[in-house]
Amino acid sequence: MMEGDNEMNLEGLNDKQREAVMNTEGPVLVLAGAGSGKTTVLVTRIAYILENRDVSAHNIIAITFTNKAANEMKTRIERMIGEKAKGMWVSTFHSACVKILRTAAEALGFTKSFVIYDSDDSKTVIKECLKELNLDEKVFPVRSVMSQISKAKDELISPEEYEMRHMTDYRLSKIAAVYSLYQKKLRKNNAMDFDDIIFFTVKILRENPAVLEYYRNTFRYIMVDEYQDTSTAQYMLVSLLAGGTRNVCVVGDDDQSIYKFRGANIRNILDFEKEFKDTRVIKLEQNYRSSKNILNAANAVIKNNSERKEKALWTSNENGEAIKLYTGGNERDEAVFIANEIANAVENGAKYSDFAILYRTNAQSRIIEDTFIRNVIPYRILSGLRFYDRKEIKDIIAYLRVILNPADDVSLQRIINEPKRGIGKTTMDKAAQLADMQLKSIFEIISEPDKYPEILRASSKLEGFTAMINELRRIRNEVNVTELIEKTLMLSGYVTALELENTVESETRMENINEFISVAAEFMKTEEDTSFEAFLENITLVSNIDFYDENEDYAVMMTIHSAKGLEFPTVFVTGLEEGLFPSFKGVSESQNREELEEERRLCYVAITRAKQKLYITNASSRTVYGHTTNQRPSRFINELELKSGKRTSKSKLVSIEEYLRSAPKFSMPSFTAERVEKAPEKPSAKTAAAFKKGDIVMHKKFGRGVVISAKQYGKDTLVEVAFDSVGTKQLMANFAKLTLIDEDL
Repeated sequence: MMEGDNEMNLEGLNDKQREAVMNTEGPVLVLAGAGSGKTTVLVTRIAYILENRDVSAHNIIAITFTNKAANEMKTRIERMIGEKAKGMWVSTFHSACVKILRTAAEALGFTKSFVIYDSDDSKTVIKECLKELNLDEKVFPVRSVMSQISKAKDELISPEEYEMRHMTDYRLSKIAAVYSLYQKKLRKNNAMDFDDIIFFTVKILRENPAVLEYYRNTFRYIMVDEYQDTSTAQYMLVSLLAGGTRNVCVVGDDDQSIYKFRGANIRNILDFEKEFKDTRVIKLEQNYRSSKNILNAANAVIKNNSERKEKALWTSNENGEAIKLYTGGNERDEAVFIANEIANAVENGAKYSDFAILYRTNAQSRIIEDTFIRNVIPYRILSGLRFYDRKEIKDIIAYLRVILNPADDVSLQRIINEPKRGIGKTTMDKAAQLADMQLKSIFEIISEPDKYPEILRASSKLEGFTAMINELRRIRNEVNVTELIEKTLMLSGYVTALELENTVESETRMENINEFISVAAEFMKTEEDTSFEAFLENITLVSNIDFYDENEDYAVMMTIHSAKGLEFPTVFVTGLEEGLFPSFKGVSESQNREELEEERRLCYVAITRAKQKLYITNASSRTVYGHTTNQRPSRFINELELKSGKRTSKSKLVSIEEYLRSAPKFSMPSFTAERVEKAPEKPSAKTAAAFKKGDIVMHKKFGRGVVISAKQYGKDTLVEVAFDSVGTKQLMANFAKLTLIDEDL
């Protein structure tokens, strides 16, 4: 603390939190244990600097890993100090780097209107490369090749260097050729992938002293959240920017480093003091989230790791409930136990949103999901299909990318015949060949179809398409993002095609498109930079976790990796069996200590998501890939050291009829839903038993229908209805809010 500092309102912080806030000068490493209030520390530290140091908001950069976390930090800082926070860089690594690249991309051979490819786009380009290089996808699987290239970029290895390193290795030398061609294609398309964003930012800062000096002078204070998850490239970025004032504060927990498969390098946090010799280390060890029993179990597991910084979480919270252990005969027993525990708790006043079900692999979700449907448990799978991954949304985004950057061949080929325009694959293949031969983009070729006999037959259709894109390009700076999307949907004929299709599926797609327009409208209201480019960056860099809404009442199912950063009153950690959790990679401690220690950190993260109640479940046998095997309990169970834990015997299995009779206040969600999106409502005063075969009913979405059959479940009725517009559907009457109508009146 410097003389004359205004202490602001720091009374709510503990001693260590206050120390982290007030030590603003020089390098600081904050080791923040799970639930120790690190976000509060970061937010307060930023506000404190703005109040007490001679800097403005644009002199501070705070980097985190999700848009959700960045937005939360922005909101809390603005609430603390108001207008002083405007202009501050609070963003993800990728968003911050894109801002830098927009001003300096030309030095790399890109224009500032470059687009960002997601993994699906990259996959398309990699497939093209494999085909052109005559490499068999069975020998060189696309995902494997993409992973190798991603790792190279994370380690800041260029295509040329990669090729030099692997000249004598047949397989890796071929991947080097793919890497080189892939980068050439990206540059031709004026596109970057996610890994390029960090890679090229580091390259610009390393190779352009004036640019580096500018950003060092701009960012007087640098803060990085979740530092244990940084890659080598991200570490280098932070190191370069911090080389000026050295006022860098990194916050993280080596015990929660679980993203090695994404390129995270735990050495970044373990060796921080070697990089910055005079680092002040502050440990946040008081946990505000979990009960003592939960915290003791977490500490008992993680202490078995050797590669970690010594710390021990403690809490002043109550002991709380004993941790419950359950072993089912098989995975279905395990799932039914979970469903019954949730149902019983909800009967006694809990909410569905109090519960999270965590698993090591996505494959475990199917049986749990099936059981939840049977037992009327509303849920959402967090890692399911993202809104932005739906076909219609990807189509519209592709249109916007082409409007911004016509050189984007991948996006162009996605929407050239979407909706149908009579521009076939043969025409586009010929146009692509011409583009390659003449070193042009496909858009340039199809803009002048009369010059090329190969595509002359489709000239009128191609001219119509390019004229439409050029008109949208002309007006893009005259209208806002929302208006541009609406114009695109109208001029492209996309909406008209969906309206003519007139199916439930097309109606759902229209609803999604309307939601996308709402996303744009919300963007216009909330963001400082409302440009077209900023909007595309925003939706491209959004992550799965950004879609989780803790205010919705449904149980959440997700992988443990997806759960990091979240907390829940009750958590089920499932599948604790050798070979599953820890996974096969981590089973042999003697052969692979690093893998096993990462699995143990994953277990620690899972346990510390729980606030009040924790269940550990597994099965004696499990069917995986069609084979049923006997399972051994995970070694982590013994490490938990549960002195007062309870091992539950096999739960009573109930049929759906028995279950609904015992819990009549539940009602079944519509069988037509993609996922059970919301908690079912309690039955209305009007009894659902009134519905019977032959009744005429009205549904808000599906319209008029005739009841074909009706079967009562508790206080609700499962009805099969033949709707005039959409055919036959099975619905729970109360949940669907069916209205009985009398057409004789």
